[in-house]
Amino acid sequence: MKLFDVYPVNDIDIVKAAGSYVWDDKGAEYLDMYGGHAVISIGHTHPHWVKKIEDQLEKIAFYSNSIKIPLQQELADKLGTVSGKNNYQLFLCNSGAEANENALKLASFHNGRKKIIAFSNGFHGRTSLAVSVTDNPSIVAPVNETENVIFLPFNDEEALRNYFKNNGKDVCAVIVEGIQGVGGIRIASDSFLQLIRALCDEYGAVFIADSVQCGYGRSGKFYSHDYAGINADIYSMAKGMGNGFPIGAISISPTIAPKHFMLGTTFGGNHLACAAAIAVLEVIENENLLQNAEDIGNYLMTELKKIPELQDVRGKGLMIGFDVPPKLSELRKNLLQKHKIFTGQAKQNVIRLLPSLALTKIDADKFLKALKEEVAS
Repeated sequence: MKLFDVYPVNDIDIVKAAGSYVWDDKGAEYLDMYGGHAVISIGHTHPHWVKKIEDQLEKIAFYSNSIKIPLQQELADKLGTVSGKNNYQLFLCNSGAEANENALKLASFHNGRKKIIAFSNGFHGRTSLAVSVTDNPSIVAPVNETENVIFLPFNDEEALRNYFKNNGKDVCAVIVEGIQGVGGIRIASDSFLQLIRALCDEYGAVFIADSVQCGYGRSGKFYSHDYAGINADIYSMAKGMGNGFPIGAISISPTIAPKHFMLGTTFGGNHLACAAAIAVLEVIENENLLQNAEDIGNYLMTELKKIPELQDVRGKGLMIGFDVPPKLSELRKNLLQKHKIFTGQAKQNVIRLLPSLALTKIDADKFLKALKEEVAS
C-alpha cells in the first residue's frame, strides 16, 4: 500500500531529537527553528515531559470518558492558573481543527444562530466546519461550502462595524487568530480585537480566539489575544499543548452553559495526553518560558531588522515572519541543505520562525550567523 501523497516533503529521516536540535538517520545535526510547525513548545524530548508520559504509561494509557479521569481536572486547574483564566471551563479533544470545530458548534448551540464571521488569509483547520472558515478555496471541498460563513478583510475595523450594523442579530460568532500563522505572521491589531469584543457583546455573538498556533505562550503571553487586554468567549488550542503528543482543547467562558451530549470525544482527554499536557504547563511555569519567548523573540526581531535584504520583519515572541525578495528565493532551502537549519514557510516568499519557547540566545545567534552568511553569498 502506498501512502496518500498529501505534502511535498524533505528527503530527511529524523530519528533523534533533544531541545532545539534534531538528528537524521545519517547522524547529521539540525537546528530546529520550525518546532515541527509550532508544536514543540518546551523543547524536543524534555526530560520532565518524557518521565511524566513514561510514568503514566506504566499505570494506564487509555480508558474512555465514561469514567472519571482525575488527570483532566488536574490539567484544567493548571491551565487555568498558567493562562490566567481560572473561571473558564475546559473541553479536551485531539487537534486544532477539532478544537475549532467544537468552538464553532458550541457557539451555535449557545445563541441558536448560524452566521460566522471569519477573515481574509485566516486558517482554522481542514475538517468540515473548520475549513469552511478557512480562507483558502483550494482546500475547501464542495461539501464544505456554506453560505453561513462571511469573510471580511483582516484588521478592517470599518468593514467589521458595517457588517454588524446591517446583520448583527444574525451573527453567531467571530473567529480570529491573534497572529495569523499560515496567513504569513499577520498580527491582529489591539484595536481590532477590542472592537470584535465590543461588537460581540453588543449583538450577542461569540468571540472565538483561535490560539492553535499563536497560543500556549508562543507570543510571549499565554494567548496572543491577551496583548489587546480582552477576554474571548472561547479559546481554541492544540499545537504546543502536548509538545508533540496529540491533544487539543477549548477553554470556555463561564457565560456558556454546558449540556450533556452537546459535545463529545472518544480519545480527547485520555490519560497519556493529559500527562503530556500537564508536563508542558509545569515546564512553561518552572522554566519561565513565556518570558524567554518574549526576550529571545525580541532579540531575534531586533537582529533580523538589521539585515537590509529582509523585508517586513514582524511577529511577537517566538512567532516571527519576514518577507524574502525574489533574489533570495532559495534562502529557506539553502538554510536547510547547507546550514542544517529548519525554518517554516507561508506562501512563497515568507519565512516563518516557530522554534521551541526554550530557544537559547546561543542557538538564536547560530541561526542569525547562518542567515547572514547565506544572504551575503
